[in-house]
Amino acid sequence: MFAERLIRARKAAGLSMSALANKVGISANAIKKYEHGENMPSSMNLLKLAKALNVRSEYFFRPVKVELKGVEYRKRASTPQKLIDRINGDVMEQAERWVELLGLYPESVVPVSAFCLPESLPEKIASMEEIEAIANQVRSEWSLGLNPIPDMIDTLESKGVMIISTTVESKKKFDGLAGVIEGAPLVVISAHQPGDRQRFTLAHELGHLVLQGRLCPGIDEEKACNRFAGAFLLPEQAILQHLGANRTALEPQELYLLKQEFGISMMSILIRAGQCGVIRESLQKQYFVEFGKLGWRSQEPGNPYPNEETYLFKQLVYRALSEDYIGESKAAELMGMPLSHFHKERKLGGMGATAYQ
Repeated sequence: MFAERLIRARKAAGLSMSALANKVGISANAIKKYEHGENMPSSMNLLKLAKALNVRSEYFFRPVKVELKGVEYRKRASTPQKLIDRINGDVMEQAERWVELLGLYPESVVPVSAFCLPESLPEKIASMEEIEAIANQVRSEWSLGLNPIPDMIDTLESKGVMIISTTVESKKKFDGLAGVIEGAPLVVISAHQPGDRQRFTLAHELGHLVLQGRLCPGIDEEKACNRFAGAFLLPEQAILQHLGANRTALEPQELYLLKQEFGISMMSILIRAGQCGVIRESLQKQYFVEFGKLGWRSQEPGNPYPNEETYLFKQLVYRALSEDYIGESKAAELMGMPLSHFHKERKLGGMGATAYQ
C-alpha cells in the first residue's frame, strides 16, 4: 500500500523520481526501491517525503482504498499526461477521505442520499428536442421549478452525487471528469474555472447520468449532454419569459444580466436563444462572430460568475466530531490540516470559544 501511495503522490506533485529524491535528500535509486516495495523509508525520511509531496504522513498508511471506474474527462486534446496524473492523484486522495469519513458513521446512520433517477424517464430518446422535456422532467421531480438554481453542487450532492473540486492548476486544459466510486456517481470540477463554467460542467455530467443508454443511434452523446446542460440550467420557458420570442436583436446587457441570474455563460445563452426560437440561426451566427472579435469567447465581459463551493464534506466531519464518532485528531487528518489549525477553525478562530469548551 505504501509503494502505491508514494507513486500516486509523486505523480500528483508532478515530480520525477530524481526530482523527489533531490527534494528529500536521498538517491533516486532509494525512491525507486520504495516505489517497488523493496524498502521502507526511515521515520525521518517518511516525514521528509510527506513534506516534499505536501501530504500528511498518515496518507501513506490510510486503510481505505478506492477504485475510480468509468472515468470520462472534459479536457482539451492537448492536455498533457502529467497534468492528468496530478488531477487523478488529487481526486483519489480526496475520494479516499470521503469514503473513509462515510465509513466512520454507524450503519444505522446514512449521512448522504443514494443516487437515483426519476423512474418515469423514457427508455429511448430519438431527438434533441426530447432532451428539453427530460431536463424539465428532472427539474420537476427534484422540485426545482423554473427558477435559477442557486447552488449546483448542493443540488447534486443532495441527490447522492459525490462532488470533488480539484485545485490542481490546469491552465484551462481541464474542465472536469465523471466516474463512479463505491457505486456512487462522482463528478470532479476545476476550482480554477469561473462559476458559470463549473455549473455547465456539473449539468453536463448530470446529463451523462440521465441520458446514458437512452440515446438512439445517430445522436451524439456529448452534444446531447450539452443540450441537457443548457436546458437544465436555463429552461426554455424561462428564457422565453426573459427574452421573448422572435427577437430581431439582443443587447449584450440582456445576456450579461441573464448570466448573473441563471449562472450560465453569455455564449451558452446565445445557443439557448437559437434552440428556443428566440433568434434566427443567421442572427446567432452574427453574434458568434461579434463575440470572437471582442474576445468574449475566451473571457466574457464584466465580473465573472462566483465559483461553486462544496461544504458537505466539512459538515459531515464536524457532525461526526460532535457525535463522538471521531476525535479532533482524526477530524484534522480527514480535513488535511494540522491539528492546531483545525482546533482554531473549530472554534471559529477563537470566536465564542468559551461557549464550546
